[in-house]
Amino acid sequence: MTDAANALVLFSNFVLIPGLTYGSQLALGALGVTLIFGILRFANFAHGDLMALGTMFVILVTWWFQDLGISINPLPTALLALPFGIIAAVIVSILIDKSVYKFYRKRKSPPVVFLIASIGVMFILNGLVRFIIGPNDQKFDDGARFLLKFQDFKILTGLKEGLAIKLSQGLTVIVAIVVVTALFLFLQKSRAGKAMRAYSDNVDLALLSGIEPEKVVFYAWLIAGTLAVIAGSLYGLDKSFKPFTYFSLLLPIFASAILGGIGHPLGAIIGAYTVAFSEVTITYAYKKFLKYILPEKWEPDHLVQLLSTDYKFAVSFIILVVVLLIRPTGIFKGRVI
Repeated sequence: MTDAANALVLFSNFVLIPGLTYGSQLALGALGVTLIFGILRFANFAHGDLMALGTMFVILVTWWFQDLGISINPLPTALLALPFGIIAAVIVSILIDKSVYKFYRKRKSPPVVFLIASIGVMFILNGLVRFIIGPNDQKFDDGARFLLKFQDFKILTGLKEGLAIKLSQGLTVIVAIVVVTALFLFLQKSRAGKAMRAYSDNVDLALLSGIEPEKVVFYAWLIAGTLAVIAGSLYGLDKSFKPFTYFSLLLPIFASAILGGIGHPLGAIIGAYTVAFSEVTITYAYKKFLKYILPEKWEPDHLVQLLSTDYKFAVSFIILVVVLLIRPTGIFKGRVI
């Protein structure tokens, strides 16, 4: 019984908790992508670098607060800086829409034109972020590091394996629950949210109903920018900030949105956790876990790792390809890209 408990703790420590945390971060990112696709009908390839840009502003303001001695210990100072990053990202998003995407909307350009334009925006944002803050890892976390430490858990339970929960992991899950709940309430209950849903379902009918398209577009970028900064900041606090990492995150984010059904918010969330747990479980080395649950003579002498962690994004790529080939509308029958 003790071996089973140790195995469960080990699995929770390296698969369940990281998967839940990573899935929450992907869910917030995928919601932004699926929202823009649902409203503006194009795949925004610049979303990952919008996450990086907003997080960069959060980091810069966090460093400024730290120099001034402002903090909310034991919570990270980045929470105080988060509104500044959101404001900056939303302003940049709206400026990009006014100067780039609106031009193509007026000409009723096909979605592929918007996609190509978003790739151009992606490279501009990526270069801007690296120019301002640099291409290397940047640390901005402070405050308490753990909610639960290995040693404290061992003393409490008497088990051989310890369980650790980082503050950033707990914050990620709590913030994700609050943000997702607020978003769904906004979309379901508010007048602006209902207008966005109507516009997404049928543009022509929404226009005939008196819905102003520019207001819908404004709210779409407002929400997408907010989600991007929150997702990017939580990911940076949990791991570290590096501009190229956010470019790489675009693959699992799109895999999440497409798996769930792009344009479908609930699908984006389910897709995100599916992708996250797929990456974590396939790249985890099960050697120690199996030693707890298998007879001694069957204990493995190798890592029992299906795929190296260096190739975890390959899991997202495989999921993306399989979904596009077998069920391009995703789980909840969203739109086809």
